[in-house]
Parts: sequence; structure tokens; C-alpha cells
Amino acid sequence: MADHAHEPTEHTHLLFPRSRFDEEARSVITKEEGALAGTAIGERLAYNDYTTIDWLHDLVKDSYRFRALHSREGLRARIICNFDACSGWIAVSIIGALMAFVAVAVDLSVATVGSWKYGYCSKNPFLSRETCCRWAEEEGKPCDQYKLWGDSYGMRFGIYVGWAVLFGIISSSVTMLSKRALPSVTPKKDYSNGITTSLNDNLTAGKSLYMSAGSGIPEIKTILSGFVIPHFLDIRILVLKAVGAVFAVATGMSLGKEGPFIHIAACVGQLVAQIFPKYQENGKKLREILSAACAAGLSAAFGAPIGGVLFAYEEVSVYFPRKVLWRTFLCSMVAAMTLRALNPRGTGKLVLFETNYGTLYRPEHYLVFIFLGIAGGLWGGTFTMANFRWAKWFRSLPTIKDNPVFEVFLVILITAALQYPNPATRAPGDIIIKNLLVSCDGTKDTWVCQNESRDDGRWDYIAWLAYGTLVQLASTTITFGLKVPSGIIIPALVGGALFGRLVGQWVTTISPGIFAMVGAAAFLAGVTRMTISLCVIMFELTGELEYTIPHMIAILVAKWTADALSKESVYDLAQSVLGHPFLDTDHALTLVQHQSSSLVEALIPPATTMVELTINVPPNNKVSRKVLKEKLGYLHRRGLMDGGVVLVQKGLLEGYIAEPELDFGLNKLGKGFGDDVEVRLLGDSEEGEYDLSTFVDRTPITICSRAPMEYAVEIFGKLGLRYLCVTEEGSGKLIGFVIKKRLLIYLDGLKHE
Repeated sequence: MADHAHEPTEHTHLLFPRSRFDEEARSVITKEEGALAGTAIGERLAYNDYTTIDWLHDLVKDSYRFRALHSREGLRARIICNFDACSGWIAVSIIGALMAFVAVAVDLSVATVGSWKYGYCSKNPFLSRETCCRWAEEEGKPCDQYKLWGDSYGMRFGIYVGWAVLFGIISSSVTMLSKRALPSVTPKKDYSNGITTSLNDNLTAGKSLYMSAGSGIPEIKTILSGFVIPHFLDIRILVLKAVGAVFAVATGMSLGKEGPFIHIAACVGQLVAQIFPKYQENGKKLREILSAACAAGLSAAFGAPIGGVLFAYEEVSVYFPRKVLWRTFLCSMVAAMTLRALNPRGTGKLVLFETNYGTLYRPEHYLVFIFLGIAGGLWGGTFTMANFRWAKWFRSLPTIKDNPVFEVFLVILITAALQYPNPATRAPGDIIIKNLLVSCDGTKDTWVCQNESRDDGRWDYIAWLAYGTLVQLASTTITFGLKVPSGIIIPALVGGALFGRLVGQWVTTISPGIFAMVGAAAFLAGVTRMTISLCVIMFELTGELEYTIPHMIAILVAKWTADALSKESVYDLAQSVLGHPFLDTDHALTLVQHQSSSLVEALIPPATTMVELTINVPPNNKVSRKVLKEKLGYLHRRGLMDGGVVLVQKGLLEGYIAEPELDFGLNKLGKGFGDDVEVRLLGDSEEGEYDLSTFVDRTPITICSRAPMEYAVEIFGKLGLRYLCVTEEGSGKLIGFVIKKRLLIYLDGLKHE
């Protein structure tokens, strides 16, 4: 996320009223936290490149803002208060409408660019094949205005592959432009021992990310859980993601645009939120808007407003109270309404794969639905492991590691060469699904229905379905993780629909399209472990409410089967591979419960670390500026952007002061003071004193060192804390100071035991 959007919200005064220094403090702290890292000295923790927000302190900060706003009188004050109360509803409405426009632009661009692989529209080359032929098909006439490339199969095949490779190179090249380095703290001054010498004046970068690659969902989950990924939601990334997604989907690779739509929607949400100071200056409030925006992304992608709300709740959000649920509902609804009004598909409907099977399933068909669920779970469970091993081996090869665009070139070349010969997989992903879900009632004249009406055994048709299933699943395994914008939803649906249609060839009592529909849901459930949201999305995609139970059976069986093979969904795996911090309390509690004895004391930092991060405050409540500069130097050298020091008096915890506040207090407010001056940290200040007590959090959350580790997991997860102080059992003395990142490192260690 952009620096100007988040850093101010994380370091304003937290548990005390606003002072006259607030505005200046915000601007200075923004610059400090945006600085890039230099030398790494001392004990450095993993995830130092990510800052965290403190949900509890942001809640208190918003309370002070609310009270200050409502303490004023007069008509103007009432208008401002009413606008403030409505600002959330206004923001999500704008986000929903804007996301629908972006989705339509991307959809139309994908349709046009993707059509160029097959031919061109003679009356307007910028029309897609579907748009070019729409009027002719409505009148029952052949489409003469869309011209295929060449007259021979060989020429069409070569041009198809050539266009696909070109589109892939363009998409990957655009993605390369989104490479950004995550910032770390720059230790501009070495304050240890009172010496003020420059350690490193050059800006250096921490970990690098291709911010427009992949779906963006793992990063969005990281952000919504309380971490900050600078620049990830910038308008520049939005543009690169949208352009890259158009050309990536147009290649015909096993990827979809629905996942990237979530990232694009979050970018739109970030941009709109900056209009409202209420969200611009508070990390917790901003994440409420981002949760709603994610729902609009899926709503605009599938025309599934209810499914979008449930997806935001089930899959990406950590903090989702009822107020957020209502606003998410509105955001998703506005996105769907705008999408229907724009009518990009020309049908006037939101339903993407409308079906009407007309036949009812019988109890014996439950066995087939269970079988589809098992198959989907087996593929979902093995996919995560196979994709991880493939990436670990293939992407570690020097040529591939140093040339991501070359990897895209190879995968597209292989995928296009294998897909084009098969009539079942030659079309774009959404068209493939639409063709496979069709019910052949005698009036349909599609390739699928023509073959299923034959009475000669249809072994060549069955072979094409089997071949298509294997190619789709294999190509999805090697495609996921490429340096292009890509999602897993459409590829999984295509693989499941192919397999379900294949199974349906041996069950002749109902339409094979029913098994294609249920198989698609099962395979997607196996990969993502979605349940309720996926079930609703399938209803909204197909309009088939009658098949609630078959979907529920297949989805649950797929999830159980996949969980038995691998606990991580594809998004969890991506988070682990990319190294993003994320505290999943359910998984964390499972890890901790498998330990015979796991207590909070295991999180306590080494003694040397605690000495450096602790300030012993004498009875006069004052400490020399020299001591504070030493402590600030220790924080800088650890590279912590969201660390701090604890204040102790007679062994008892008295407060906490964050690194940015300490830095501001020493280097801005205390610019004219010498190192020997006494700085007040506790108690009431007197006139003329050098006072930093207003920067001290006097109510830090504590936990006993002998408490079960589950307590720490729940407190960090449910309260959204940035830090937790550990006290000794019996005496109550401070013996440890734990930040969220240290808990994550501990949990990572348990995963690899």
C-alpha cells in the first residue's frame, strides 16, 4: 500500500488526546517508515519488511476522533457528523460502481484480444468474435464477417500458437514493471554509546515482489490480517494488473482473471478510501473498506453478488463484524447492478453459465456426486504439493530463475500446442465451461451435443474429454505461479467440468451437464477449500437452485479429501512460498495443540534482546536523552519498522513507546536539547520540561509466562495486537516482550518439525 495511505494511521498518538504536535508527527513518521533498509545488525526477525497495524489502538484512536467530531455544536457540525456516519456507505457504493466499469473494460478487452488467435472481424478488427457474429446468430444466419486465419489447419494452428506466445510475452513483460522492493528501516544514525555517526546514507531495499503477478489473494489476505505491503494497492499496480490480465487470459493458458479481479478491486477500494480522512488515517477502518471491495471484485467477475459477500467473509477477511457485512453487501450489490446495466455479454442477465436441465437427480446419483467430490479432493490435495515441487525444481534452474519471461514463453508454447488440437479445450476457459455445462435436449447444435447424439460408441469423443482433463490439470499445475496476473478459479472449474462430463458418459439417466457442473465445483473446492461461498457462487453462475444438495455433497467431500492429503489450500501455499506473514488462528491452534507442552515463555526473546529493548525508569520518572538514543539505535539496527521499547520501574511494567514515536520525540521535538538532559517518560510533566510521556502507552496488554500458547494465539488473532508483554508468574514482573512477528516465527518452526 502506498506510504501516504498507511504510515500516518499507525503512529499517531494512541491512548491519549490529540496534542498540537499531531500533524507534524504524522508527516515526519510517514517519511521515516517509508525509508528503505540499510545495514542489518543485531538480532533480526523474519518478516521485518512488513509493518503491522494495531487493531486495538486504531479502535481507540477512532474513538477519540469520533468524540472530537461530535463535541462540536451548530448546523455545520451536524452536517459533518451525518456525512461522517454515511461516508462508509458512500465509499462502498462508489467502489462497487467503479469496479464494475473496470471489470467490463477488462472483459471486453479479453474477448477482443483472445479472438485474434482464431481470426478477425472484417467490419471492425476490435470486435470480439462473439460480438461480431451476434446479430447474424440471432437471425439464424451464418456469420460471414468473422474471418478465420488461413484455409489450412496447419496455418490456423501456427497462428494460434504465435498469437498466444506474443500475448504471454506482453503480459509477463508488463508484470516485470511491477517489481518493487519492500522497505525496511534505514538506520540513518548510530545512536549507541551516544555517538551520532551515519551508518548508511544510501537507500537499500529489502525483499522484492512482482506486485501484479498471480492472483494477489495471498497478499490481500496478508493486508487484511493487519500487515502492510507498501505500494501493493497503488493505481500503478492496478493498471499493470489489468493490462497484464487481459493478455494473460487471452493466451489461453490455464489461468483466469477472476482472482486478479480481487486485487484490482482492493486497489479501487484503496483509491476511494483516500478521499475520506476517516479511512485514510486509520488502518483498521481502511481494512473494513478493503473487505467490501474484495466482494465487489468477485461480484463483478462472476455476476455473483451474494457469493462475493460470502467469499470476502470465508476466504480473505480476518475482521468481519456485522457493520462490515452490511457494507460489503451494498458494495457487492452495486457492482452487480452496474454490471447488469452495462451488459457486457449482451444477454441482459448476470448469470454467466445459465442452464436448464429439466431432469431431477435420484438418490442413486449421490454416489456419483460423492465420487466427483473424492476426485476433486484428490486433485486439490495433490495439486498444492505438485505445484510446490514443480516450482521448487523448475524455477530454481538458473535460466528460468533469471528469466521469468522465458518460463512464460515455454509454458504457453506447450499449453497452446496441446490445447488447440482438442476441440473440447480450444476455446477460452469461460466458453469451455459453458459448452460443457450445456444440456443437450435436441435443440443444441454444439460440438458436445453433436457427439453425444451419436450411437456408435463415441470413443473418440470420450478420448478427447479424457485427454482434455489430463492436459488441463497438468497445465494448471505448471502454470500457477508464473510471473503473470493469474487466478486458479476458472482453470479448476474447467478441469472439473471436463472430468464431470466424462463421468456423465456412463450415467445415462440424467444429463451429463449436471455432473460437469458438480464436478467443476468439486475440483475448485479441492484446490481452494471454499465451501459455503463456492456453493452459492455455483448457484449464481448457473441459476440451478435445484442442485443445492449435489453441490453440498461434492464440495464437502472434496474438502475433506483434500484436507486429508494437505492442510494448506492453494492460497495458503502461495502465502508460504512467497513468505508473507499471516496469522491463521485456526491453523495456529492446531499446530500448538499438537505440542505436549507449549507455554508463552517459549516466545520470550533472548536476555540480550530484552536488555536492549527495556528502559529502567528511576523513581523521578525521567531518563537521560542519551539512554533513549541508545535504545533507538538498537531498534534501528534490528530493522524493525513497528518495534518499540518497554518501560519498567522496580521490575514492574509501566508502559510502552513505539519506535516511530521515540524517533520523532528525540529527533524532532528534542532537536535543541543535549544528550545529558532528562526526559520525562512517566508521571505529570511540569512547564518547560522535555516531556515524552504523551507518547507512552500506559495500558499495554500483558500475559503470564506460564499461560498456554493458545492464549497468545487467541489474543494476537482476536484483538489484532502488535505486541504483548509477558510477566512472571506470581510476582507480575516483566520478563518478556513479544511482537506478532515472533509468534509467527515460532509457528513456522512448528510447521517444519
